[in-house]
Amino acid sequence: MLDEQKYTPRLKTKFRDEIRAKLKEEFGYKNDMQIPRLDKIVLNIGCGAEAVRDSKKAKSAIEDLTTIAGQQAVGTKAKNSHAPFRLREGMIIGTKVTLRGDRMYEFLDRLTTVAMPRIRDFRGVKPSFDGRGNFAMGLKEHIVFPEIDFDKVDEVWGMDIIITTTADDDAEAKALLKHFNMPFNA
Repeated sequence: MLDEQKYTPRLKTKFRDEIRAKLKEEFGYKNDMQIPRLDKIVLNIGCGAEAVRDSKKAKSAIEDLTTIAGQQAVGTKAKNSHAPFRLREGMIIGTKVTLRGDRMYEFLDRLTTVAMPRIRDFRGVKPSFDGRGNFAMGLKEHIVFPEIDFDKVDEVWGMDIIITTTADDDAEAKALLKHFNMPFNA
């Protein structure tokens, strides 16, 4: 019987073997625990008015996000009722999923190497940090991911991607993501 080795994502290995040493040298960290790392990636699709008119649209978005993430997505519910939009409290109006660990590294790898090059007229992403080392970006079409079968898609959704790091400031987070080959345009 052969020993089966546990699969480790490519970016996780790259972080452990290369990126940590580069960041330690670049920022002069004294301790390895000071080196910023990825904490989680949150994916979100807001269905909005389409989900209010047809509940199957929200189910479709949940299925698509589950396929993209490789993990079960959950529906996000309306907190308040809003009569002009025919929105009732508790109605599913979007979907989200939080990725951690190996799935997080796998998703980031697919995002930077497969999905982003498939975006039309792509010139890089705008560095959009929140001041605490977290990065947010949006995609106009979720169909850039190869897991989504374009012929079976009934609605093209935009999606938000939030990358949370342990970095203390934006410069450290940007350096970390640059080492992960995030294509910043500035």
